[in-house]
Amino acid sequence: MIVVTGATGNVGQPLVQALVRADEPVIAVSRREIGVPAGVRHHQADLAEPQSLAPALQGAAVLFLLTSPDFMANGNINAVLDVVRAADVPRVVLLSSHGVGTGRHPSVLEDSVQQSGLEWTMLRPGNFDSNALQWADMVRTQRVVAAPFGDVAVPAIDPADIAEVAAIALREQGHQGTIYTLTGPEPISPRQQAAAIGAALGESVRFVEQSRAEARTQMLRYMPEPIVEATLDALGTPSATEQAVSPDIERLLGRPPRTFAEWVARTITAFK
Repeated sequence: MIVVTGATGNVGQPLVQALVRADEPVIAVSRREIGVPAGVRHHQADLAEPQSLAPALQGAAVLFLLTSPDFMANGNINAVLDVVRAADVPRVVLLSSHGVGTGRHPSVLEDSVQQSGLEWTMLRPGNFDSNALQWADMVRTQRVVAAPFGDVAVPAIDPADIAEVAAIALREQGHQGTIYTLTGPEPISPRQQAAAIGAALGESVRFVEQSRAEARTQMLRYMPEPIVEATLDALGTPSATEQAVSPDIERLLGRPPRTFAEWVARTITAFK
């Protein structure tokens, strides 16, 4: 049995679907009620209340651990891992971030998992293609994209690629003690992303460059301040490592990562 936390999210949903396609028994865990594919059991739990997770872990072989953006402020990773150990779940696959590897983001989650005594695998994705959904309303109503650092390019990754890698790490042995850095196939700037959305719509989408302060105010609505500052630093003045394309997706999936244009084509209804 594979337990997937964060099952409502951009990675959790396609991960559950990938595991179902592979005929794996799955328990989908989320903070709210959701519809799940046939044969998938749903369990409602909040990682900020670790004992609420315990019933889902009985008999599980591996846990996909995805924490919400507010977990760092409201949660206790060591308490979650105590519950995992008490349920005799031997292995954890943690969705971390590229920023941990570059030093932009704190490593507390990874450190705790590595020191837990459990077998572990770390997934470190960078900038998500789906972050562009924050522009959906302005594209629908104004055919505009507003973002900072318009011509600074970093790789952006399709969450479906992250899910496919996670499915492999969860289903197969041999990934224990391994850290995978996950990126898209090439660096892409916000201005180029706006152009790709426009091309998929068949209409012009105008790009408006925000100041850092404007972007910060917007991001603070849904992200903790330290993560906002670190993210803006990475987007505005990325290091060579942050602009590099990792080979891990192609090595694991046997194909190149999907492009941003492919993600847009698949989700274009959000922008119409």
